Amino acid sequence: MSVPVLTFFNNKGGVGKTSLVYHLAWMLSEIGYRVLACDLDPQANLTAAFLDEEQLEKRWNQGNDASGQTILQCVRPLAKVGDIKDPTLAKITSTLNLIPGDLALAGFEDTLSSEWPKALGGSTSELYRPFRILTAFSTVMQSGATQMEASVILADVGPNLGAINRSALIATDHIVVPLGADLFSLQGLRNLGPTLNLWRKDWRQRRDNWAKPDFPLPNGDMQPIGYVVQQYGVRLDRPVKAYDKWVNRIPEEYARNLHDDNEGPYPAMPAQDEEHALATVKHYRSLVPMAQEARKPIFYLTTADGAIGGHATAATAAYQDFKVLAEKIVARIELGEA
Repeated sequence: MSVPVLTFFNNKGGVGKTSLVYHLAWMLSEIGYRVLACDLDPQANLTAAFLDEEQLEKRWNQGNDASGQTILQCVRPLAKVGDIKDPTLAKITSTLNLIPGDLALAGFEDTLSSEWPKALGGSTSELYRPFRILTAFSTVMQSGATQMEASVILADVGPNLGAINRSALIATDHIVVPLGADLFSLQGLRNLGPTLNLWRKDWRQRRDNWAKPDFPLPNGDMQPIGYVVQQYGVRLDRPVKAYDKWVNRIPEEYARNLHDDNEGPYPAMPAQDEEHALATVKHYRSLVPMAQEARKPIFYLTTADGAIGGHATAATAAYQDFKVLAEKIVARIELGEA
């Protein structure tokens, strides 16, 4: 039985996606789950959040694909005549591991693109390679989950609708959509819904085309479980009224585009959207540099890290906020007790 994969996805960047994955990975581990984080974004920001520069350099400069030090090293042999390699996990804690990303992963995009149409035709023997490549991310993640006996896999992907993300979403059971309160996030929802519908349909056609696969294929359910809104931060060039204008349109846009709900009624704002809104996440602007320097989540900051007074209070509040969010996600994906 495969381990559930939860992917954080929107084709609008700058909405706090990677920070959300990072903090939820820590919090799910904190409340008792065994968590495997996987960085499928060629920018590798999630990896940089977990690992310091010395660790990163060692993994990225490791030229031997057999070692599986990054996601690219695990799948790159497929571009030649080799097969998928098991990942060498980065152990963050005893219950939190990482499959590191790779800045060179973008080069794998062409391989994924060229194999997509091939999965629709040909004999059974001709289907093996296209499906092996298209499901490579799924195979690597499930292999890593088996190694550490993970309860759940959290995947971070880039803000685009390209072939890398398509293969990442094929491997995905559940989706959380991070959003900002702006026109670009709303447009991202309008792009995201139809794209997910198309990818589900296309993947189902390909699965049906290979009646007796030689290895397990992911279902590609890609089911959205809700959205997270990044809370307004005070900016002189962006008054509260402008924030409200966009954020209060999110419930309707999300319901229409991600759940094909064109009838409503729709909540007037995310705070009233009990069906789809997961949380509104604060910016924690002043705590971010402290957390980055300490290489730990905001809610683990202590006085030794410089979190005193109001900062200490905010860090404590962040712990509770992320705990509530993590528990809500656990319930929606029916993960069960830790």
